[in-house]
Amino acid sequence: MPILHIVLLAIVQGITEFLPISSSGHLILVPQVTGWSDQGLVIDAAVHVGTLGAVLLYFWRDVLLMAAGGIQLVSGRMTDGARLALYIVLATIPVVIAGFLAKELIETRLRSAEIIAWTTIIFGIALWLADRFGGRVRRLESMHLPHALVVGLAQAIALIPGTSRSGITMAAARMLGYERTDAARFSMLLSIPVIIAAGALVGRDLIEAGDIVLGADAAIAAILSFVTALGTIALLMRWLRTATFTPFVLYRLALGAGLLVWLYA
Repeated sequence: MPILHIVLLAIVQGITEFLPISSSGHLILVPQVTGWSDQGLVIDAAVHVGTLGAVLLYFWRDVLLMAAGGIQLVSGRMTDGARLALYIVLATIPVVIAGFLAKELIETRLRSAEIIAWTTIIFGIALWLADRFGGRVRRLESMHLPHALVVGLAQAIALIPGTSRSGITMAAARMLGYERTDAARFSMLLSIPVIIAAGALVGRDLIEAGDIVLGADAAIAAILSFVTALGTIALLMRWLRTATFTPFVLYRLALGAGLLVWLYA
């Protein structure tokens, strides 16, 4: 794959993975709009692995807390870390089941600009409604099991390209009354097991293909997306301390409308 393609895809992934605007939708749109050949799921997953490194580094305190909590949970102790780890695991189950059942549909028929255009608009409006009318009375430390499962079920819907995993999980948390920064924090922590699963699939595909060039392309893409994603996370968390999700909603509406014009006009 040409280096220009790799650089652009990695930057797009790094910027869009944690912003509520759909990274998968943008990765699918890049080759369709530019006329390039589709980069394939291996490069898609490789740039996701780069963003995994970014979220692990930025939220390293939460990661260590959950790691210790997992050990405490096994020993029968229910600490804050154990509770957070448990909620992340349970909230991941719906997307794992949905991904397994709909894998072929997701990889083929749903990777279209038309679907992305409509989901970008529909779930952008859903994000605005949740942010506008959701309360601001809950912190992540007060989360309980039913709320974690609601966010997990919302995450499963994000398998439809254009929905935005971060967008719909943040919207679900906002609807439940969580502060914007706490909604974003839980959404990003929830991305960790999902991206790990995608990375495992990449490793399997690379081993089976035995393609050294493909492996090098994937490594470059992962590094570039890591750097871009780390900066994006820091800026987003700073933004949400004092501002709303409205700019991202407006971007989604503009992108969706532009795609519909491009497709139908």
